[in-house]
Amino acid sequence: MAGELLPSGLPAYREIRVTVPRQQGKTAGLLLPLMVHRALAFGRPQRILYTAQDRNHAREKWQEQVELLDTTPLRRLYSVRRSNGSERIRWRTGSTHSITAGGETSGHGFTLDLGVIDEAFAQTDDRLVQAFRPAMMTRRDAQLWIVSTAGTDDSVFLRERVDDGRARVEAGDTADVAYFEWSAPDDADPEDPATWFAAMPALGTLIDVDTVRADRAAMDAGEFARAYLNRWTPGGAPVFDLASWTRCRDATSSASGPVAFGIDVSPDRRTGTIAAAGGRRDGRVHVEIVDRRPGVEWIADRIAELDRRHRPVAVALDPSGPAGSLVTDLSQLRRVPPLLLLTGRAYAQACGALFDDVQTGRLAHLGQPALDDAAAGARRRTLGDAWTWSRHDGATADPAPLIAATLARQGWAQAPRVKPSIL
Repeated sequence: MAGELLPSGLPAYREIRVTVPRQQGKTAGLLLPLMVHRALAFGRPQRILYTAQDRNHAREKWQEQVELLDTTPLRRLYSVRRSNGSERIRWRTGSTHSITAGGETSGHGFTLDLGVIDEAFAQTDDRLVQAFRPAMMTRRDAQLWIVSTAGTDDSVFLRERVDDGRARVEAGDTADVAYFEWSAPDDADPEDPATWFAAMPALGTLIDVDTVRADRAAMDAGEFARAYLNRWTPGGAPVFDLASWTRCRDATSSASGPVAFGIDVSPDRRTGTIAAAGGRRDGRVHVEIVDRRPGVEWIADRIAELDRRHRPVAVALDPSGPAGSLVTDLSQLRRVPPLLLLTGRAYAQACGALFDDVQTGRLAHLGQPALDDAAAGARRRTLGDAWTWSRHDGATADPAPLIAATLARQGWAQAPRVKPSIL
């Protein structure tokens, strides 16, 4: 048991890891009782910190915890401070229950008795553990809880702890770390209710089978497997919902003014793609695939041809991606096109801008299969506090058409200030 005590009275485990499907009652049935017990039953004031995906999620969960507590007889034992940035439950014992988030300094410079990292799949590095662990150093009875549903290939922090936890269980190593997992085996049928019952401890009590069956019919198969069966998926849920992307389809769409081109190459370099973008008279942004062929050796000559015909305001590519090798060839053309090399945060901003255009219906596309497939299979790759299109993690189609369209759209959008430079 995670709460097991040694003969000395100290907890048997310094770190507890729990992976379980979503909506299994872990807030009301596990984490809140854990934190209340720590606040009231440990004989001296306890410092408790809770975090989730980010500060907003942590605050929402913390407010849910307060609302649950307010319905219990414990209400007279604490006071609540709700000011944004200084949220806190203060118990009559002197214990405090606060929230924090990755990147904040609130995990530094004090002692910590209980740290809870909820929804750990969203953590992409060790910064929270690096803040929590030193703060627990002088507390012999301190514990760190890491709780989550399975993640994606971006969930490096959680993946390392899951792999280590499974290895500990296989080896019978119970020293210092307790590991608990509820999940469906890889070879179990995701359509079989028996699989659901084996993986979901709350099924039949908090959740009924008909609800799960209806959700399975409505959800993407990969996200259902992650959220309901606690299975790891390559890259999380699709970025675009089908309805939003389809609403942007216009088979008669075309640009009415200056255009920009975007270039990208598939990760295996077997295929190259050139996309175009430009404005429409109705204010929408038109994107389309201009050319897509095997290999990459044809791209520079094709760009030279397009440059002569259309005099684009920009030819954009990501020099850190597979198309980066084309920069030299493009720079040696008789007439060098106005190259825009998008890297790092500028490229992330371009991805976000195209995403926003789809969500608002500002984008217009022709419904070309290669671009449709890339959009349907698009996944995110986390880049600090931003993201870009993933070239590998979970993408179910060649992402190059979508990336080329994204680059073309950004080249057109910032045309008045485009210079042959790296942003």
